[in-house]
Amino acid sequence: MSESQSRRGLGAAARVTALAGSVMDLHVRIALQEVDREKRRLISGGIFLAMGGALMLLTLLGIEVALVLWMKGLFGWTLEVTLLVAAAANLFFAGVFLRIGGQLAKGPYLPETWQGLSRTTKAVLGKP
Repeated sequence: MSESQSRRGLGAAARVTALAGSVMDLHVRIALQEVDREKRRLISGGIFLAMGGALMLLTLLGIEVALVLWMKGLFGWTLEVTLLVAAAANLFFAGVFLRIGGQLAKGPYLPETWQGLSRTTKAVLGKP
């Protein structure tokens, strides 16, 4: 790759990085406005969500242990093989869930978000 192509690639990467940073700034500003309006409700809701999430994680961990022990006894596998099968299943389902989540996160977005994105894109690309 020539030096000018390398510089162009770095410039494009810098613009993309600046765009991503600007989008995150926009989301943070909008989230901070919402937080200012309803702090108490959001704080108590966040605490209860965190407690529920922690208990759900412990429950899933217990189910995972029970499943590994059940598979070990049912199929007569060694502990290592059983753990590898469980890890492969977890990896598969994680990929499926991430794919679904990515599709759901594609839109629609608030008008403020679109305005911020268009302003940021114009600023990064140098258009008036």
